[in-house]
Amino acid sequence: MGFDNPNIPWRELERRLSGRPFPGVRQDGGDSPAWSRKREEYVALQLPRTSTATPYAELHAHSSFSFLDGASAPEELAEEAARLGLTSLTLTDHDGMYGVVRFAEAAEKIGLATGFGAELNLDIPLPRTQAEKLIAARVGVPDPPGHHLLALARDPDGYASLCRVISKAQLRGGAKGRPVYDLDEITDAADGHWLILTGCRKGAVRQALDSGGDPGRVLDELIARFGRDNVVVELTHELDPLADERYDTLYELARSRRLQAVATTGAHYHAPPRRPLATALAAVRARSSLDEIDGWLPSWAGQHLRSGDEMAERFARWPGVVDAAARIGAEIAFPLKLIAPDLPPFPVPSGHDEMSYLRELTYQGFAEWFAGKPHETKARDIIEHELEIIEQLHFPGYFLVVWEISRFCREQGILAQGRGSAANSAVCYALRITAVDAVYYELM
Repeated sequence: MGFDNPNIPWRELERRLSGRPFPGVRQDGGDSPAWSRKREEYVALQLPRTSTATPYAELHAHSSFSFLDGASAPEELAEEAARLGLTSLTLTDHDGMYGVVRFAEAAEKIGLATGFGAELNLDIPLPRTQAEKLIAARVGVPDPPGHHLLALARDPDGYASLCRVISKAQLRGGAKGRPVYDLDEITDAADGHWLILTGCRKGAVRQALDSGGDPGRVLDELIARFGRDNVVVELTHELDPLADERYDTLYELARSRRLQAVATTGAHYHAPPRRPLATALAAVRARSSLDEIDGWLPSWAGQHLRSGDEMAERFARWPGVVDAAARIGAEIAFPLKLIAPDLPPFPVPSGHDEMSYLRELTYQGFAEWFAGKPHETKARDIIEHELEIIEQLHFPGYFLVVWEISRFCREQGILAQGRGSAANSAVCYALRITAVDAVYYELM
């Protein structure tokens, strides 16, 4: 609100503060509560596919969920990757997995293989003043301090451990955009389930190279921490006059350490037309004008996805880097739906697993609540059907947890009642999670 705002009726002010959508305005499908409380399902586009003779997978791409850094939605990146004929695309937003659900949903419907990673911001100075807090949040300065570590999940276990490390760092930082990572903690969490890329210009190896330091020593430190098989030297697509010289050095470093080198675009938007928006975002982040930020930006407009043929032409002087990207992209690709968290193991008596114990408890309840009744046979058939589904979905532990809570409440005289879909379950009735015989009352 401001002094120059127009008069707003109280009902309109309440509507805006409550986040209800504008009446009669078409929803944009975004995540903002100002537009919709539930994002609409992604509808796959009929995309023209570019014919390319070179298999290529992008291993380093940022979406708009890299705040004030990426300029394209995850869906747009997936669509452009499919249009260009990429074999897979790995999303690597800053310090989080915020965009992976939208990315994975779109990619699945398009038929694009997906990889997941994150670019971790390391060594950001602890903020003391308000100005330093802005810098820590990566705003107010043209080039934020610190360096990046690009970590790609090799498998669902790697995804889970990467999420845990990021969550701990965000909690430890205590401020937006200021995660505090512990390098030893990162090393332990990786445990062979991450692939570490040396990154773009903010990666420690590139920073050492550009500053006249010893990039070989920095690369050796990464190898010592993560293992030779888990470190890859990255050649990020650039067109400035010194790019080829840097590529020569990085490529030779990889060969001397018997490491794989890969080519990436380090994409921050999906296609060239998004460049003006990316520039504006950079200016907003730096709290500067477009003229002031211009000297800090690359002299070439190229941080977008590219086809395999285009990457092969650019990196023809460094054999194998494009092929390696395609191979690694295939190795680390998996669908997000594989990452379904399992409940902690439920303690069961000796000689039982969770499913056999659940079955025993269910039939103990069956003998008490269904046996001898006219619908006994029907109830037995329904219970067997439900137990089969519970086993297929790997949910016995969940039912055991709820059973234990319900039993505790009864023992302590606490009123508790299962509700919702539990009321339609014969297993829940047999376990005393619910009190209504849904079989008898034909509520199934």
